[in-house]
Amino acid sequence: MFTPVSMRSANAYKNVGMETSVAGATPHQLVGLLFDALQQSLSAAKGAIQRGDFPSKGRSISRAVRILEEGLKASLDAERGGNLAANLLSLYDFCIFRISEANLRNDAAMVDEVIRVIHPVADGWNQIRSDVAVQSYQA
Repeated sequence: MFTPVSMRSANAYKNVGMETSVAGATPHQLVGLLFDALQQSLSAAKGAIQRGDFPSKGRSISRAVRILEEGLKASLDAERGGNLAANLLSLYDFCIFRISEANLRNDAAMVDEVIRVIHPVADGWNQIRSDVAVQSYQA
């Protein structure tokens, strides 16, 4: 019923650490943080489905959908991004659809499919050198 003090302290420390990371991040790093959070949420949702933990599944899936909708999709620049932005928009919409289906069907394999689709995109994003990313935002 009550959370131990050590757990509350750890969570507070984690939140401060995340807020500090976000506050000092470049736009490139922020998208990287979104991909990290998305992958964590998807893994948590998959585990919750496998355990039959429906409240955790719902929270994790909701968080993943919000990251896709309000973070990754919202950060796309259709004008400057052209076909790449359009393709990413379609990919993110597909992921949202599959995550929603996974939620309705309690299907961990559908969540796994989204993890497999997102991983190479996140990996590619993280491989972009920071100095190149900073230059592109300054242009």
